[in-house]
Amino acid sequence: MAAFWLISIIVLVLLSGESNANPAASQQSQLDVNHRKPLQTFRPYNIAHRGSNGEIPEETTAAYLRAIEEGADFIESDILATKDGHLICFHDVILDATTDIANRTEFANRKRTYEVERQNVTGWFVVDFTLEELKSLRVKQRYNFRDQHYNGKYQIITFDEYILIALYADRVVGIYPELKNPIFINEHVKWSDGKKFEDKFVQTLLKYGYKGEYMSEDWLKQPLFIQSFAPSSLIYMSNMTNSPKIFLIDDTTVRTQDTNQSYYEITSDAYLAFIRKYIVGIGPWKDTIVPPINNYLGPPTDLVARAHALNLQVHPYTFRNENMFLHFDFHQDPYLEYEYWLGEIGVDGLFTDFTGTLHRFQECTTPYPKNEKNAEALLQKINYMLKDSGY
Repeated sequence: MAAFWLISIIVLVLLSGESNANPAASQQSQLDVNHRKPLQTFRPYNIAHRGSNGEIPEETTAAYLRAIEEGADFIESDILATKDGHLICFHDVILDATTDIANRTEFANRKRTYEVERQNVTGWFVVDFTLEELKSLRVKQRYNFRDQHYNGKYQIITFDEYILIALYADRVVGIYPELKNPIFINEHVKWSDGKKFEDKFVQTLLKYGYKGEYMSEDWLKQPLFIQSFAPSSLIYMSNMTNSPKIFLIDDTTVRTQDTNQSYYEITSDAYLAFIRKYIVGIGPWKDTIVPPINNYLGPPTDLVARAHALNLQVHPYTFRNENMFLHFDFHQDPYLEYEYWLGEIGVDGLFTDFTGTLHRFQECTTPYPKNEKNAEALLQKINYMLKDSGY
């Protein structure tokens, strides 16, 4: 716990003057990224979904620091844009569910109704506020059945701040940012240089040195997965960066936000064979891989097997400890759920709200080999290269 607060103080000092929150890239060049404990690559990735948000309000500095302390391999974030063009870490296009905006009388007249993914949505929209205004808000826990103790303590952070949290960790921690609602953002936010949301997103990553194909030397120094539900954005960004990309897949009833394709179209053999030219994996909602029946597990689909046959990774979402999120088969035990998904389904990473739970499970079942960490990482890299070469 003491380490957590020490890191918190360091990050706060590094991010002083955060109202503008656009640290110079020269800060990153001072980092010693070559001599930190490397990213583990011998077991599936522990992806901290919006930080350790089962404990602390999502996408805050504290949530990310907690996730790192608890053993996350990657910290995940959703990226949106403000009215004045700054990129921030926030999940919803409206502020209603996870901030105190409803209590801020000075913003009462900012409530709007916009079309988002072919539906009308009413609320206080991120795109109608400047970064300075958003920084004045305070974040709260999304779910009322989770700890409310931290409500009001933290503020919205920027994409830059999130990146620096990972870069200043005492070991290699990957980032896993999602380009969120690009169609909506590009419609409502305009940059003076004519750039798009995707351009600003990739420019920020390149500014901090994120580059390189999956398992390359550059990637292992600063691991990154770029994710999006919008396949056209992933393809567009492929022209700007060779960093690995993950195509997110929603419920079977949801069409893609940009190309208006059905779930069955985008999970077909033909489409997966097409999109694999631009991505290294898919991130499906877990209930589409193993559809439940009356809250019991049904027969698994063949999506994981078909993805693996194309050398695509599978990182399903979202794993949560609470009983309401656990199917009856797991008897209110999240460890049983991890055992099933890692052992029987065989996925390559998991998005979890409870990083510490997944880390403890993996430390018990697949701990670091004694004196073999470097050899194992090298073996993983060689195996991946051989597979990619068709051997």
